[in-house]
Amino acid sequence: MADMDAFREAVTAWAAGGPGDPARELAGLLSVRTAVLLEGPSDAAAVAALAGSRGRDLDAEGVCVMPMGGAMSVGRFAQLLGPPGLGLRLTGLCDEAERRFYTRGLERAGAPAHGYFVCTADLEDELIRALGVTRVEELVGAQGDLRALQSFLRQPAQRDRTAQQQLRRFLGTKKGRKIHYGRVLVEALAPGRVPAPLVGLLADL
Repeated sequence: MADMDAFREAVTAWAAGGPGDPARELAGLLSVRTAVLLEGPSDAAAVAALAGSRGRDLDAEGVCVMPMGGAMSVGRFAQLLGPPGLGLRLTGLCDEAERRFYTRGLERAGAPAHGYFVCTADLEDELIRALGVTRVEELVGAQGDLRALQSFLRQPAQRDRTAQQQLRRFLGTKKGRKIHYGRVLVEALAPGRVPAPLVGLLADL
């Protein structure tokens, strides 16, 4: 049975140079209307967790949350999914440092260049600031990673970094950790503490 995961896989294969017909067929079968262009799977995990906490099923709404494997791929995905390709409405989430890639990619695809939301450093930084260092450390401990964090903090390279910077670095030190904590940190947020880029993105869908 066709589902949004199959559509994401078809689009990723298309972006890598494969045929576009599978993605076109699935877009019709699934009534896909919007593509959310994200840098990677940790962002996708956070968006999915927030939507779930608000009682929304984005797949059922025809919204494809699309991790692209890096911000520099946005031009390619915008061409395939936006007006030149499948004609979907495009939105997304990016880091401040990658804003230019999104602006250029969306403009070249004929999509509104203002239709995305920007994190100050990255989404992990936004979530750590929203929760506070102490709460994030509690969550790390609850996930069984406290010993790994303590070992990481003893590294000389961490001495001159702030506690927030250290936590942000720690989340990226092991494969899959950012994805896992993308969900964990979002689920721990109080309703009024959700970072503005995530609030804006979900409201826009």
